[in-house]
Amino acid sequence: MSLKRTFYFIFILFVSFSGISQRSFKILKNNDRVTIPFTLVNNLVVISAKVNGKELSFLLDTGIDKTILFNLKFSDSLILKNVEKIKLRGLGEGQPIEALKSKNNLLRINNIVNPNHLVFMIIDDQFDLSTKMGIDINGIIGGDLFKDFIVKINYSNKKITFYNPKFYVYKKCNNCITLPLEFYNQKPYIDVFVEDHLGEEFKVKLLIDSGGGDALWLFENTHPKITVSDKFFEDYLGRGLSGSIYGKRSKIKKVRIGDFILENILVSYPDSTSIITVHKSKYRNGTLGAEILKRFHVIFDYQNSKITLKKNLFYKTPFLYNKSGMELIFSGDVLVQEKSSRFVNYEFKDNKSSLITEVMAIYNLAYKPGYEISFIRKQSPAHFAGLLVGDIIIEINGKPAYEKKLDEIIYTLSGKENKKIKLLIERNGKQLKYEFLLKNIL
Repeated sequence: MSLKRTFYFIFILFVSFSGISQRSFKILKNNDRVTIPFTLVNNLVVISAKVNGKELSFLLDTGIDKTILFNLKFSDSLILKNVEKIKLRGLGEGQPIEALKSKNNLLRINNIVNPNHLVFMIIDDQFDLSTKMGIDINGIIGGDLFKDFIVKINYSNKKITFYNPKFYVYKKCNNCITLPLEFYNQKPYIDVFVEDHLGEEFKVKLLIDSGGGDALWLFENTHPKITVSDKFFEDYLGRGLSGSIYGKRSKIKKVRIGDFILENILVSYPDSTSIITVHKSKYRNGTLGAEILKRFHVIFDYQNSKITLKKNLFYKTPFLYNKSGMELIFSGDVLVQEKSSRFVNYEFKDNKSSLITEVMAIYNLAYKPGYEISFIRKQSPAHFAGLLVGDIIIEINGKPAYEKKLDEIIYTLSGKENKKIKLLIERNGKQLKYEFLLKNIL
């Protein structure tokens, strides 16, 4: 998988007309539903969609109301229509970024189509989710899609179903709960109760963000009872449209969503500089992310302002976090030497016929995914071991790193306290060995 960031676009400046209203999705042939598979990476849903005939990968994100494109390579060349330059502002500590606004595009997801779709193309090549997730991600799609359907996400079997609201009938479900949604700027919000480290329960209003991999974000200074426990650590929380997001990580005792109770929840408190655009609104106290959503079968019904939840097989899985203190990104393909064996038979005919088998070692060069350390938390096991930002991970616990997906490596680094991690890394052309023990900070 190559991450060369060479953009190639053809801009066609004309207006197309259609009988279907602007930014409206429809199911072809008047079918009542469309079910498609998805890839689950770091708790996030990734689907395939075509923009003007070009197939791309999209992160499904209820936390935005637009369709955004980025990280397009030469091989991803596509036609964008009715283009104008704009500025986009989002979470992060940086400045607004340049983007292209394009109208009247044909977006198709299986048998779902919108011939008049509005998309935004980020020009800044620093915004790249592919390196963080380990697979190619070309865009984000959210509220534009959810508002036209009843959407059921089955995290267990990795399938998502889009229902035509005209034909959808709610079935009786004794183990389900249905809760009201509120909308602000076309984004869904839900009221939940949290029990903090002091054992005090209070209500907060959270954005439902299927594109956020964490369980819970709470914003300090938006509620008098939102305070950080003395037991926390400073960390890199992720990447927003406007740059990196930093903050504190800690735990709270409980989250209560209707009748469902989740315990010992990981919570992040982003720095105020990273969420300055959020603080302009008194409507929001934080974010309910995919680490919680994935524990349910979820039905989003935007038109009737409600959400239905049912426990799935992930419900009781513990909330884990990376105990190594280092963040990894996909660093592009690396050339590695692979060893394989070939059996060669030799037959000798003398007084007795005999057969000798020789095992020959064969070495091939192949391109494999490489992983790079992008961030190291101070006072962490990785920091004390002497690892540095920019180090390339060659092996982890004696196994080639390229044999693992990025989320598999993160899972290894989220293991039990005192688990030994052995790394072979490459730094400035030299291979070095390091080891450390995972430490439970929370």
